Amino acid sequence: MNFQESIQTCFRKYADFTGRASRPELWWFWLFLLVGGLVAAMISTTLYYLFWLGTLLPAIAVTTRRLHDTKRSGWWQLISLVPLVGTIVLIVFLAQPGVAGASDVEAPAT
Repeated sequence: MNFQESIQTCFRKYADFTGRASRPELWWFWLFLLVGGLVAAMISTTLYYLFWLGTLLPAIAVTTRRLHDTKRSGWWQLISLVPLVGTIVLIVFLAQPGVAGASDVEAPAT
């Protein structure tokens, strides 16, 4: 998957929290978010916040799908709320190769 395909896929599935996302899909999209955010911030603070707001849901969705590919729940994103260590752990999870045959992780039955 190349840069353009990744961006298109992430915006097409902007609210799809099921399924799987490959490593290139996630990392190309995060590169787009980084570059787009920097460009928007150089132009205007308001534009930066609008860019951030418009890409928040697709970023959460693609990260959830990537975690599903590693056989983890999307709720693992919340670990990034732990300063520094949480973000490092999340990056390690996202960088791991996908598990063959992994299906969507579902919440445990109560």
